[in-house]
Order: sequence, then C-alpha cells, then structure tokens
Amino acid sequence: MMILNMWVVFIVMYMIGNLIFVSKHKHLLIVLLSLEFIVLGTFFFMMIFLGLIEYDMYMLMVFLVFSVCEGALGLSILVSMIRSHGNDYFQSFSLL
Repeated sequence: MMILNMWVVFIVMYMIGNLIFVSKHKHLLIVLLSLEFIVLGTFFFMMIFLGLIEYDMYMLMVFLVFSVCEGALGLSILVSMIRSHGNDYFQSFSLL
C-alpha cells in the first residue's frame, strides 16, 4: 500500500510540473521552476524504483549531477536574458 501511494505522489508531481510547463509560458523563471519540479519528481521516481529492485544508488548521484548542471545552465540563460532585455518575458525575446 505504501509503494502505491509513492507512485501516486510521483505521477501527481510529474503531471503538475508538465501542466505548469505547458500553461505558464509568459516568464522564463516559472518555466525553469516547473522543469526543476519535473526533475525532482523524476528523482523521486528513480529513488523509489531503485530501492524497490534493491539496486545501487550510484545512478541517483549521476542524475543529480546532470540535474544540477541543467539548473545552472537555465539560470545562466535567465541572467543573460535579463541583462540583455531587462526582463524575463518571452514576448520581448526574439528567436531570430
């Protein structure tokens, strides 16, 4: 019963993160926070799954390293966008 509750928590976290990612596309900061929430849900899923099959938790460390690198890259893009455009609105940012 406990494992079923953990699966439900993972699915809810993942779906809420995806819902925010799809619906809130005005600010870059909100998009980055929703991506981090999805990564946190995926980390929670990997922790449950690797604990369930009694596997080594080394892959969690590799996943955390990649997620920290992804977060640092997103923050650097956010800072450079705010310095060049003055805000983090997607409307003021041209992709051309």
